Order: sequence, then structure tokens, then C-alpha cells
Amino acid sequence: MRAYVLHPDIQTDTDRREPEPALEEAVSLAYALPGLEVVGGEVVRLPRAHPGALFGSGKIEDLKTQLKRDEIGLVLVDGPVSPVQQRNLEKAWDVKVLDRTGLILEIFSDRARTKEGVLQVEMAHLSYQRTRLVRAWTHLERQRGGLGFIGGPGETQIEADRRAIDEQLNRLKKQLDKVVKTRELHRASRAKVPFPVVALVGYTNAGKSTLFNRLTGAEVMAKDMLFATLDPTMRQVVLPTGKKLILSDTVGFISDLPTQLVAAFRATLEEVLAADLIVHVRDISHDEAEEQAEDVEAILSDLGVDETIPVLEIWNKIDRLPADRRTTLEAQAARTDNVLAMSAWTGEGMDAVGTAIAQLADDARTRRRITVPYSDGRRRAWLHEQGVVEAESQDEAGFTLDVNWTARQEKRFRDL
Repeated sequence: MRAYVLHPDIQTDTDRREPEPALEEAVSLAYALPGLEVVGGEVVRLPRAHPGALFGSGKIEDLKTQLKRDEIGLVLVDGPVSPVQQRNLEKAWDVKVLDRTGLILEIFSDRARTKEGVLQVEMAHLSYQRTRLVRAWTHLERQRGGLGFIGGPGETQIEADRRAIDEQLNRLKKQLDKVVKTRELHRASRAKVPFPVVALVGYTNAGKSTLFNRLTGAEVMAKDMLFATLDPTMRQVVLPTGKKLILSDTVGFISDLPTQLVAAFRATLEEVLAADLIVHVRDISHDEAEEQAEDVEAILSDLGVDETIPVLEIWNKIDRLPADRRTTLEAQAARTDNVLAMSAWTGEGMDAVGTAIAQLADDARTRRRITVPYSDGRRRAWLHEQGVVEAESQDEAGFTLDVNWTARQEKRFRDL
């Protein structure tokens, strides 16, 4: 299907992305959906969003002529489009219209592979569809109860559809709860293994999966494409230093991530909350590298990631930089703590990355004897979940435990 991308640059927006890079990202999103032939795109500058059709009548007519001439079957609008606006645009242009949320949901539906991922995407899709039920069924708008015309008002078609969606959402939630419980058991078993967990995070297409493959020797899908991988992947890694750890590759972040997906993938991203080290992979060659980093940091903050968890920042894709820019950034990284410049594609800087991960994820342990009151069963249970208890006894004061833990585990215990 031939597709055309529109980025509305609405002047009244208080927090607007730069329009040209935003359009470029939207086109990249469109290429990530199989079966689409993207024939072009443009920035449409608007003094304000028109409530009925988003764009003004003159622009709609101009686009109608262009879309018909180029035989476009799908228009992708890089931004929110209300149900009424979507319906009116589809009627005016005689094409299918998808907004940014709908496009990302379509990509996620195509890419999810694990059972949890499939369930989460389906729930997100249904939540999105639920908000877009409009009165499109005029012939069924009101069903009457009783006989003839004397019965009271029955259930509207919209209400019936909404109820069906809610029932399906409840069924999916029960299935997902079972999958999540299984994953929590796996996480608890990993917590007993004396290996630190390192989570790779970053903006989509920053090179996380390429770095993951370099470090693990795995063959996780890695393409120059937004959302090339969705489902989290975990592998045990032996670094050149001989240190063993568990490496987790998470879903890529993106600006204006649909709220339905933030909620749906919160469980998947909880792997980050359990990490001993976060490796923030950045595409330092991108024109909006700083804005992308801010988006990632905002999502990590929304997830409630502990600020005490160390973060290693990787400036990836230095091989794409001009020589002078590369020299400047490499010097800047060398002067900054916990920042490394490298190329996961060529392998430049990989040794330094492995050494830095080993140092920051150092799980040096100390033994202590602590007393936990009988009334504080939650903290005692946490210690056992972490697998740090070597011996335990009881006296009048409570539980006396001999623990062997890392400095981070000790701090988390004190903060409970």
C-alpha cells in the first residue's frame, strides 16, 4: 500500500518537537511497518488544530488532489487525531488515516513475539479502539426494548461495542497476570544467582541490540529500523575480565509514546527496575541526540527507577560522525565520568565498554549480622528473595540473620 506522511506543526503547542526531524522520524516509523511504500511526506504548519478535521479546508482540498494523483491508500498523521477528525479526513480523502498512536500500535502488533508481548499489544490496541468508538452506525444507533415502539431505550451500538471490548480486556488481563507471575518467578530465581543484572536502555534505533549481540554473541534482530526488537531478551555474559553477569535488552523508547503502550509495557520495563546497572545507549550521530536522551531519562523517571542505580552512558555510532566532530566528542567523553564513545557496528571501543560494565556492576559482597524484628516480616522476606541470607536464628529481639550482600542491596534494604 502506498502511504504519505504528514507532520502537523501546530503553533499553539507548548512543547513542540522540531518539525523537520519529527517528520524524518515519522517516515522512519512508516518504513518499519511491512507492506508500506512511503512515497513522501511534508510538514503542515497550522496556526491551530481545526476541531472537525485537524487541517483547514483549503489544505484538505490540496492534499485530496495530491493523494488521488499519487494513488495514496494510507495517510499517516504524526500526532494525535481525534475519532471525529479521523472519520472526516477519511471521508474527504477516501483513504485510510492513521495517527501516530495507531501507527506505533500497528508496528508493535507486527513485531511482538513472546506471549506476554502479544497480550500487551492486544490490550493496548483494545484500549485505543475503546476511545475511538464514534456514532458510525446510524442505522443501529438506538435499539429499542419491548414490543413495538412503546419499549424503553435499549443499549446503543456504541455501548454494546464498548462492553464487548471491556470483556475482552478483562480476559486478556487475566491471561497476562498468569504470564507476569511466571516472569516474576523467573526474576526471583535470577535474584538468587550471584550475578549482577545489566539493563540496556535507549531511544529506539540507538544500537542497543547491536551492542547486545556484540557482548553476548547472540543473534537478536538488529536493523537500522525503529522498533526492530520489542520483546526483552536476557543472556548470561562472561566479560573479557572473566566477570559473569546477566544482560537485558529492552524495548526502545520513543518520544510521545502512546499512553496505552506505556501502561502495557510497564511490566516489561520492570526489568530495568531490578537492574544493578543501567547502560544508556545513545545514537550520538543523530541530530536530536540530546532530545532523545531527555525522552529516555523522562521515561526512566516515570518508571520509578532508583536514582542510586549507576548509569553508564554509551555514545554509539561514532563511525557515522565527521572526523572533527568525532574527535571533539571522543575528547568530551574521555573527560566525563561514566561516558564512553564507541561503535557497536564496527566494534571500536568495545574493550573499554566491557571493562566499564565490569567495574560499575561490581558485586563485591560484605558479610554482616543484622537483627530484624518479628513485626518486620516484609524486610526479612526481601532478604530471602535476594538470596543473601547465609544463616538465621531467633531470639527475643527477633530474627538474627547473617547476610552476604552488595553495597546496593544493603542500601535497598535500609530504604525499605
